[in-house]
Amino acid sequence: MTYPDFQIDWLRAFVAVVDAGSLSAAAPLLHRSQSAVSMQLKKLEGALGRAVLLRGPRHMDLTPAGTELLVYARRMLELQAETHTALFGPQLAGRVRLGVPDDYASSYLTPVLRSFASRFSGVEIELTCEQSTSLIPRVTRGELDLALVSRDTPQRGRFLFQEPLVWVGSTQFDTWRRDPLPIAVYEAASMARVAALRALTARKRPYRVVYHSSSLAGQLAAVESGLAVAVLTRCSVPAGLQILQNLPPGFELPALPSMDVALLRSKPSRGVPAVDAMDEQMQRTLGSPA
Repeated sequence: MTYPDFQIDWLRAFVAVVDAGSLSAAAPLLHRSQSAVSMQLKKLEGALGRAVLLRGPRHMDLTPAGTELLVYARRMLELQAETHTALFGPQLAGRVRLGVPDDYASSYLTPVLRSFASRFSGVEIELTCEQSTSLIPRVTRGELDLALVSRDTPQRGRFLFQEPLVWVGSTQFDTWRRDPLPIAVYEAASMARVAALRALTARKRPYRVVYHSSSLAGQLAAVESGLAVAVLTRCSVPAGLQILQNLPPGFELPALPSMDVALLRSKPSRGVPAVDAMDEQMQRTLGSPA
């Protein structure tokens, strides 16, 4: 029996689309046009005889065949990288000290690290998860090379995208009905905290801070227990909590701004090849289309 030949470029395109989440996001990572990436996927599916991705209006989902193939595709790409290293020597080595807030880590950092690791397996990544208010001075002092942060000033770092702030509550408690409104907040310098208190004051909605924590886990615990409502980035809201919108008249919560998310880089890291590669990867994966 003759089996189809899965070309490495097809597999690389497949993995890139899965990691990036869409054809448009994967195209610049592969240095190809969107139509060229789409053609590679069609060739892969033609050779396999089954679809590997279900193309929706906003995202792509793996089919059962795609889920099974993905494991082997990653192994083949890793083996190719190991082969290149063995025959031609490591292409890139070094260390990248990267900072990211907890609420951005799972949603935005995962596709970055997947793509980066597949291309630069010789680079060590040292990850620090803290609030933006802590990460910004650490980058300034040169303790971190790169950080994904919520901007505290319009000129801070390289702008990537906007992340909405939302009011969040428990599905099991109507905490939002209480007067004054009990709220959980981050530390005093937090931009989410400032935005929440400013919005409540402008709306003349009485409130009381009943809980404060610098960690996302602490905020979630306060909300899940019904102790308070909180203001979180939309990407960090877990399935078990609800975004508080369309509340009954008299209980509406004020509108909140979006956070400008930027990539901040330290001066000492300029020209360091490993940091250059991560900088480029983050911009390509997370940056808003022009």
